[in-house]
Amino acid sequence: MSTEPEPQSPPAPAVDFLQDEESNCYVALTHDHLDVNSIMNRVKSPQAGAIVLFAGTTRDNFAGKAVKNLQYSSYNPLALRSMLSIAQTISQKHSLKGIAMIHRLGVVPVGEESILIAVSSPHRKAAWLAGEEALEECKARVEIWKLEEFGGQEGGVWRANRDGGLGEKVG
Repeated sequence: MSTEPEPQSPPAPAVDFLQDEESNCYVALTHDHLDVNSIMNRVKSPQAGAIVLFAGTTRDNFAGKAVKNLQYSSYNPLALRSMLSIAQTISQKHSLKGIAMIHRLGVVPVGEESILIAVSSPHRKAAWLAGEEALEECKARVEIWKLEEFGGQEGGVWRANRDGGLGEKVG
């Protein structure tokens, strides 16, 4: 009789999501790496002549300071409802064939994706406009916060997931 443990399959990726199949809207939050192909496949449609993908990545600096990484936190149930509301509104406004948004939580190192937004539309102009609007609405309204950790410093700065504000020093 062997005392070796049974090999275990890796755990399935942990993803919290909501979707509206009628309007082909999908939104998700995960601690795992983001998969560009998976999110694009969610919006593919034979009626779509354009798919626009936005990938937001962690850059190496903010306001002249070297960024070590970002750490995202959220209240998932509320954040998902906000994301779905945004997706549904934008889908209707721009007559999209599909919209999918996924945001990564936890630590996101420099160069890695923190958000993916994919939209499909019969024509490219609507897809471009919808993709940008989805990003701006997410940054303005979704209950996600980030801690920016700077190289060479203890602690970091917590701020809302928006551009521009310097936030509050912690640590």
